[in-house]
Amino acid sequence: MAYLLLTLTALFWAGNFVLGRSMHSVVSPIVMAELRWLLALLLISPFLLPKLNKNKKLIMQHWPLLILLSILSVACFNTFIYLGLTITTATNATILQSIIPIIMLILSACWLKEPVSKQQWLGVSISLSGVLILVTKGELLNLLNYPISQGDIYVLIAVILWATYSILLRYRPTELDGFTFFGLTVLVGSIALLPFAIIEHYYYSSPIIWQNDAILTIIYMAIFPSILAYIFWNKGVSELGAAKAGLFIHLMPCFGLILSSVFLNEEIFPFHLGGMLFIFCGIYLAVFSKAIFLKSTKSKTT
Repeated sequence: MAYLLLTLTALFWAGNFVLGRSMHSVVSPIVMAELRWLLALLLISPFLLPKLNKNKKLIMQHWPLLILLSILSVACFNTFIYLGLTITTATNATILQSIIPIIMLILSACWLKEPVSKQQWLGVSISLSGVLILVTKGELLNLLNYPISQGDIYVLIAVILWATYSILLRYRPTELDGFTFFGLTVLVGSIALLPFAIIEHYYYSSPIIWQNDAILTIIYMAIFPSILAYIFWNKGVSELGAAKAGLFIHLMPCFGLILSSVFLNEEIFPFHLGGMLFIFCGIYLAVFSKAIFLKSTKSKTT
């Protein structure tokens, strides 16, 4: 069951990218992010409010960190994703998100001074080469003169923000249960986004035409990639462990390519497949092969 839940999580997140791209001309990006999280907050409020009241002393003790984590994840990450999807394709966005483990490795080395092997740095280089293949559409030789898509830049900013959030999670108070932490980030993130959504709605976007597509998109975003994906992810991590569960995030580019091709008629070019191959090979060298090597070494010494 855990494998199915984690696969569905990757599918829901990939669907979020595809819908964000398909609806970018109907609902502006910041407003889309705000509506998604406000609806999610409304749905979980009956269960969240008693827990917030119960943990209010613990929350007040750690409020600076909790606010920072909320802004990085709920307020910033998805907002930059939706901003990027107004310009770049859902295919590029889902593939670019797969480099999160690489960015986490770089941040851990530079920020936390964690040791990184030569093999890991090789993996980082290969993976980042895959990113360059994507953002330059395979024209690496013309990189200096190539107009990189602003949408890809927004997605890369989102990826860096999420990697930073993931690194900072190690400092999260362990006494705060997972659901309360999630609900608190949704609450704080929604409040932080609200003034920007209002400004965008009234000054920088056209009025929303509330047809079925727009309504169903917001409902999907609030329920599937937000609430259900969170529940499924936690269940999968509890049964398989974080290391194995983390592998499933790499299903997102596969689902993204398929969904984008089927529902958005986005054409899949050789540079998409080449970039994804480089990214996956780099991730394997930098993250997974190290774990396999350590496991093998441990087995030989016992």
